[in-house]
Amino acid sequence: MPKLIVPLTDVQIRNAKPKEKPYKLSDGGGLYLEVMPTGAKLWRMKVRQANGKESRLSFGAYPEVPLLDARGERTKAKKQQAAGEDPAQNKRIEKLQRRTAAANSKRPAHPPMNP
Repeated sequence: MPKLIVPLTDVQIRNAKPKEKPYKLSDGGGLYLEVMPTGAKLWRMKVRQANGKESRLSFGAYPEVPLLDARGERTKAKKQQAAGEDPAQNKRIEKLQRRTAAANSKRPAHPPMNP
């Protein structure tokens, strides 16, 4: 029988204090908040790929990414997995597309000379 996990609350997240080693606060469905010794709080999700390997998705840092947004990202990743897609690979592709678009939208270093 699977272990019942009580979803996190915003108060629990705000009150999470750093320890000597990183630790996790689980929200269920593979989503968890990793509290680092530096005090950083990072949203992560463990996913199992079709080939049986595990990978971690990162959704950003709390409070920049609030609890509801992290849960939305978890739902999106679960839907991608259900459709037979690899959410980690999709995230890498999106990141590459953003970088390419940003590089292509830069203005030239020197404006063209008028004849």
